[in-house]
Amino acid sequence: MSESPLAAAELDPEDRKLVTLARSARARNAVPEGAAVRDETGRTYVAGSVDLESLRLTAVQTAVAMAVASGAKSLEAAAVVTVTDTPADSDLAALRDLGGADTPLIVAAPDGTVVTTVSA
Repeated sequence: MSESPLAAAELDPEDRKLVTLARSARARNAVPEGAAVRDETGRTYVAGSVDLESLRLTAVQTAVAMAVASGAKSLEAAAVVTVTDTPADSDLAALRDLGGADTPLIVAAPDGTVVTTVSA
Protein backbone atom coordinates (compact mmCIF):
# COMPACT_ATOMS: atom_id res chain seq x y z
CA MET A 1 0.00 0.00 0.00
CA SER A 2 1.49 3.32 -1.01
CA GLU A 3 0.23 6.47 0.63
CA SER A 4 0.31 10.11 -0.35
CA PRO A 5 -1.40 13.13 1.18
CA LEU A 6 -3.78 15.01 -1.08
CA ALA A 7 -5.77 18.10 -0.24
CA ALA A 8 -9.42 18.14 -1.29
CA ALA A 9 -8.71 21.15 -3.51
CA GLU A 10 -6.18 19.04 -5.43
CA LEU A 11 -8.74 16.41 -6.39
CA ASP A 12 -9.94 16.49 -9.96
CA PRO A 13 -13.69 17.07 -10.39
CA GLU A 14 -14.45 13.37 -10.97
CA ASP A 15 -12.67 12.37 -7.74
CA ARG A 16 -14.40 15.16 -5.81
CA LYS A 17 -17.66 13.71 -7.12
CA LEU A 18 -16.73 10.31 -5.66
CA VAL A 19 -16.15 11.87 -2.23
CA THR A 20 -19.46 13.76 -2.45
CA LEU A 21 -21.37 10.62 -3.43
CA ALA A 22 -19.71 8.55 -0.70
CA ARG A 23 -20.49 11.20 1.86
CA SER A 24 -24.15 11.37 0.83
CA ALA A 25 -24.51 7.56 0.95
CA ARG A 26 -23.16 7.52 4.48
CA ALA A 27 -25.52 10.27 5.62
CA ARG A 28 -28.60 9.08 3.72
CA ASN A 29 -28.34 5.53 5.01
CA ALA A 30 -27.09 6.45 8.50
CA VAL A 31 -24.25 3.94 8.23
CA PRO A 32 -20.65 4.15 9.50
CA GLU A 33 -19.15 4.33 6.00
CA GLY A 34 -20.09 5.46 2.54
CA ALA A 35 -18.15 4.63 -0.61
CA ALA A 36 -18.18 5.30 -4.32
CA VAL A 37 -16.19 3.67 -7.12
CA ARG A 38 -15.76 4.68 -10.75
CA ASP A 39 -15.34 1.99 -13.41
CA GLU A 40 -13.45 2.00 -16.70
CA THR A 41 -16.39 3.58 -18.55
CA GLY A 42 -16.91 6.37 -16.02
CA ARG A 43 -19.97 4.84 -14.36
CA THR A 44 -20.14 5.27 -10.61
CA TYR A 45 -21.44 2.89 -7.97
CA VAL A 46 -22.36 4.20 -4.53
CA ALA A 47 -22.94 2.18 -1.38
CA GLY A 48 -22.96 2.18 2.39
CA SER A 49 -21.62 -0.44 4.72
CA VAL A 50 -23.77 -3.52 5.29
CA ASP A 51 -24.16 -4.97 8.77
CA LEU A 52 -26.62 -7.85 8.80
CA GLU A 53 -26.53 -10.87 11.05
CA SER A 54 -25.48 -13.06 8.13
CA LEU A 55 -23.56 -10.53 6.00
CA ARG A 56 -21.03 -7.84 6.84
CA LEU A 57 -19.44 -5.74 4.11
CA THR A 58 -17.55 -2.49 4.21
CA ALA A 59 -18.88 0.29 2.02
CA VAL A 60 -16.01 -0.20 -0.43
CA GLN A 61 -16.68 -3.94 -0.67
CA THR A 62 -20.37 -3.23 -1.33
CA ALA A 63 -19.60 -0.65 -4.02
CA VAL A 64 -17.12 -3.00 -5.71
CA ALA A 65 -19.68 -5.82 -5.61
CA MET A 66 -22.24 -3.51 -7.24
CA ALA A 67 -19.75 -2.63 -9.98
CA VAL A 68 -18.96 -6.29 -10.65
CA ALA A 69 -22.65 -7.21 -10.68
CA SER A 70 -23.21 -4.45 -13.25
CA GLY A 71 -20.48 -5.74 -15.56
CA ALA A 72 -17.55 -3.48 -14.70
CA LYS A 73 -14.22 -4.89 -15.88
CA SER A 74 -11.92 -2.54 -13.95
CA LEU A 75 -11.92 0.49 -11.67
CA GLU A 76 -10.39 3.91 -12.15
CA ALA A 77 -10.77 5.25 -8.60
CA ALA A 78 -12.61 4.88 -5.31
CA ALA A 79 -13.48 6.99 -2.28
CA VAL A 80 -14.59 6.08 1.22
CA VAL A 81 -15.98 8.41 3.87
CA THR A 82 -15.32 7.04 7.33
CA VAL A 83 -14.20 7.99 10.82
CA THR A 84 -10.98 5.97 10.51
CA ASP A 85 -7.77 7.39 9.07
CA THR A 86 -6.73 4.29 7.17
CA PRO A 87 -8.66 1.96 4.88
CA ALA A 88 -9.40 -1.62 5.85
CA ASP A 89 -7.16 -4.27 4.31
CA SER A 90 -10.32 -5.88 2.92
CA ASP A 91 -11.14 -2.64 1.06
CA LEU A 92 -7.73 -2.57 -0.59
CA ALA A 93 -8.02 -6.27 -1.48
CA ALA A 94 -11.42 -5.72 -3.15
CA LEU A 95 -10.01 -2.80 -5.15
CA ARG A 96 -6.99 -4.87 -6.22
CA ASP A 97 -9.27 -7.71 -7.33
CA LEU A 98 -11.13 -5.50 -9.79
CA GLY A 99 -9.00 -2.43 -10.29
CA GLY A 100 -5.44 -3.57 -9.80
CA ALA A 101 -2.77 -2.32 -7.44
CA ASP A 102 -2.75 1.20 -8.91
CA THR A 103 -6.38 2.00 -8.14
CA PRO A 104 -6.40 5.07 -5.88
CA LEU A 105 -8.59 5.05 -2.78
CA ILE A 106 -9.41 8.46 -1.37
CA VAL A 107 -10.09 8.29 2.37
CA ALA A 108 -12.17 11.21 3.63
CA ALA A 109 -13.59 12.25 6.97
CA PRO A 110 -17.37 12.59 7.46
CA ASP A 111 -17.14 16.31 6.66
CA GLY A 112 -15.56 15.48 3.28
CA THR A 113 -12.04 16.48 4.24
CA VAL A 114 -9.53 14.24 2.48
CA VAL A 115 -7.41 12.40 5.03
CA THR A 116 -5.22 10.48 2.63
CA THR A 117 -5.09 8.76 -0.72
CA VAL A 118 -3.64 5.27 -1.00
CA SER A 119 -3.07 2.87 -3.87
CA ALA A 120 -4.60 -0.54 -3.51
